[in-house]
Amino acid sequence: MVGSVTVRRQAKQPVWKRLGSRAARRLRALWPPRYSLAGLIGTVAFASVSFTPSLLPRGWLLQAAFTGITAAVGYGVGVALGRLVRTLAGTSPSAKARRVSWLLLALLGIPVLAWTLWLGQDWQRRLHLLMGMPPPDPYAWLPMLAVASAALLLIIAAFRLLRWLVRALTAKLTPRVRPRVARALAVAVVFVLVAALANGLLWRALVNASGDAFGTPDRPVSEDVSMPLAPQRSGSPASLLPWDSLGRHGKNFVTSAPTVARLSEFSGAPAQRPVRIYAGLNSAPDVATRAALAVRDLRRAGGFDRKVLVVAQASGSGTVDPAAVQALEYMYNGDTAVVSMQYSFLPSWFSFVTDRQRAQQTGKELFDEVHRAWAALPAERRPKLLVTGTSLGAFGIEAAFDDLADVRGRTDGVVLAGPPSAGPLHQFLVNHRDPGSPQWLPVYDSGRTVRFASTSRDLWAPEARWQWPRMVYLQHGSDPVVFWDPEIAVARPDWLVEPRAPDVSPHLTWLPLFTFWQLTADLPYAQDVPPGHGHNYRALFADTWAAVAPPPGWTAADTLRLRSVLETIER
Repeated sequence: MVGSVTVRRQAKQPVWKRLGSRAARRLRALWPPRYSLAGLIGTVAFASVSFTPSLLPRGWLLQAAFTGITAAVGYGVGVALGRLVRTLAGTSPSAKARRVSWLLLALLGIPVLAWTLWLGQDWQRRLHLLMGMPPPDPYAWLPMLAVASAALLLIIAAFRLLRWLVRALTAKLTPRVRPRVARALAVAVVFVLVAALANGLLWRALVNASGDAFGTPDRPVSEDVSMPLAPQRSGSPASLLPWDSLGRHGKNFVTSAPTVARLSEFSGAPAQRPVRIYAGLNSAPDVATRAALAVRDLRRAGGFDRKVLVVAQASGSGTVDPAAVQALEYMYNGDTAVVSMQYSFLPSWFSFVTDRQRAQQTGKELFDEVHRAWAALPAERRPKLLVTGTSLGAFGIEAAFDDLADVRGRTDGVVLAGPPSAGPLHQFLVNHRDPGSPQWLPVYDSGRTVRFASTSRDLWAPEARWQWPRMVYLQHGSDPVVFWDPEIAVARPDWLVEPRAPDVSPHLTWLPLFTFWQLTADLPYAQDVPPGHGHNYRALFADTWAAVAPPPGWTAADTLRLRSVLETIER
């Protein structure tokens, strides 16, 4: 009778009061005592570790996102371990034990978080200064903690919503099937829904991040980019590759070469217009056809009649490092031809994680096609054949060669910048480096053919005579692209055991699983550091190409002038 009276009273209440009471109950569910004690212990532990330094400095917003996600993972790990302990023990702690545990968590957890946060601020300040960046705002920890806490609560709330969906679906299915089957079906349905939603959101985010125009071919690239009229460029009226097929990065590439006037000003002599050929994803239906079409357009544009022919492998999204190719165009006064090809529109770091085989296939097809046409020419008419690639472009173009002897036999010089460690040739050279040379700056065979460099001085460090043709790997000790390797999750890498690079924090310590997670979080922002650090190699291309493929009469003073020109290039 009392229950029925209560129900009638609630029914007489206004709708807004009933909704308000429900909202209050939902808010009370978020109060800390409703959280798992074991989960919060995991949160404190993981959040504290998130303040430790990685290879690259972090701004407060990036640190907030990293800490929030890491703390949420810690909460999930704590909840799972707590359930496991209770299952093994066969009992739950008493109410008094829980109260004491909550008190200890408050008394110990808050000081631990405050101490690690203070240390983290100091580590970030030192790391910023180590890379020549202004130190972060000392009060940035306030908004960082607010955003990190909000991210943590949102992630936990999202997983609780998923748990509620599983339970609701299980309750609906239980009258029709066995309870275990109902729960399995409910989990499967929720998983599929979440995967579909996440995949769609992730896809849109990646398309926006890559800035590619293939989804909207008529989208303007920028106000000052228009179809070239010179026949030396893909996309021109004379080209076999239509302008609309190049994509955003291809259009930028073929129109961003230095002008004849600038080249003449640099050299003091009449210059030629550089040849630039680019095949976009929409240029042909498959890799082999695109490569053949690119070489046909290269021949049409007179690329095989130039002094230098460069095969430049694009990165994941289709970008070609402007400094890598412009350095040669200035050195040879425009008497150059550069050919490249796109294989994806995803950012390079994401392409490497998800579909690296396509990069290798593209690199091999493009180089082999160019080399066949080049080798068919009379020896005295062949241009100097050079190869370059940055990031995933370096990884992809490596696939064109079986070993170092193949590189020497089929090229006149190679410069690869920021190569991922998974490249077979790169991996072999690093693993077989000379004793005493560190992983971040290895020396192979005393540097007779291939050399690794983090600065221009490293090009000449090995004492052995550097033979022709020459090959160079540019890699900074602070580049997460170079050292990202799943093995780091379970094994301490050599670059943290041996004497480390000068721009790597001395406070960076290997932790199982976590160090790999730190490097993964560094990947999308690897270029957002000054030249000479991280994945930014712009400052090294002048000295490197001057060492690998200098034109006749090139001097050290010319290299200095070229270095100044490359510093003004916008990425």
